[in-house]
Amino acid sequence: MTRPRVRIYTDYKSPYAFVANKRLFELEEKYGVEPEWLPYTLRIPEFMGTVEERTPHFWRKVRYAYMDARRYANAQGLTMKGPRRIYDAFYSSAGMLFAQRRGLFRPYHDTVFRRFWSHDLELDDLNAISGVIASLGGSARDFEAYVAGPARQEHDRIVDEAEALGVFGVPTMVFNGELFWGGDRIDMLIERIQDPASVATALGSRHRR
Repeated sequence: MTRPRVRIYTDYKSPYAFVANKRLFELEEKYGVEPEWLPYTLRIPEFMGTVEERTPHFWRKVRYAYMDARRYANAQGLTMKGPRRIYDAFYSSAGMLFAQRRGLFRPYHDTVFRRFWSHDLELDDLNAISGVIASLGGSARDFEAYVAGPARQEHDRIVDEAEALGVFGVPTMVFNGELFWGGDRIDMLIERIQDPASVATALGSRHRR
């Protein structure tokens, strides 16, 4: 029997992606899903604008979002400290792709999320990410060669493909071409996995066969 396949887009600097991990891994453990984890590296200035352009309304929303994410983190016993600056998470995303090919994905994924949100890892420091790879038994030299070589092109292709599907944030799950954004849509995703035909009722005339 074919396992349902779900593509999961994530970014290590997203608080909501961090707190969604537990339930996302349960998709495989409880529902037999075959997950395909991919990076969708958020370009913060592109959708939030520069710091100078941000309004009081924007900052109220940001404060609420981190407070809300921290509630989810606390409920799971996770440490979540607010980010100290804006990060370019390319190196950590490249690390995800590299770790997958070396059979290190889960420990890499857990380590990077945990250490970043504990203020113990800089996502945009190549040496720091190489150190994570090495600590898990991977080759820092091979990872750095990957970053200097095909990583950027592969990463950008994945992001372009995600955006062609309609992805704009994380975590986003894609099942049979249907997008589910946010941890609060995981229950809806599970419903669809258990009854794929329910998409017709859910989307009505917008359902594309």
